[in-house]
Amino acid sequence: MKIAIHLLLAASLVLPLAACKKQEAAAPVQAAALSAPTTNDDDQWKLYLQDVVTRNMGTVTNSPFVYYLTSQENPKFESDYKGQLDQVRNALARGIVGGNLIAFGSPESAKMADIATAGFADVPADTMKKVKIVFIGNPADSERVKAAVERTGANYVFVEAK
Repeated sequence: MKIAIHLLLAASLVLPLAACKKQEAAAPVQAAALSAPTTNDDDQWKLYLQDVVTRNMGTVTNSPFVYYLTSQENPKFESDYKGQLDQVRNALARGIVGGNLIAFGSPESAKMADIATAGFADVPADTMKKVKIVFIGNPADSERVKAAVERTGANYVFVEAK
């Protein structure tokens, strides 16, 4: 009887330790964050933005809305700018429900900030609670985007493109 009690006691001490080892081994290894591209290569920028958005999802489970603007060196820049501005305005005018993430990023940080601030200009106050807005760009552009976003009740996150 004493032997059985000692074995049960020993097992109760060993099993939790074994479970801890399994949890430690199962912990995923997160890849290093990508750096902002030093060129205006669209493919590199899109990979970078995808990485930043994924790292900032938090509890958001819906697919994010990511708005990207090409470099001014791109011959289609003007049409891309107008197209993105229209898309952002239309999406925000329809409304975004809580639990969603909207991200803005571009090698042209100031121009992307123009799009974001124009898009949020007509959004009524406190209508985007529980929506996460991520602006990826230069610190100089962040404050005006933040001012446009915060009055909507959305959660604003700035990520410096570096």
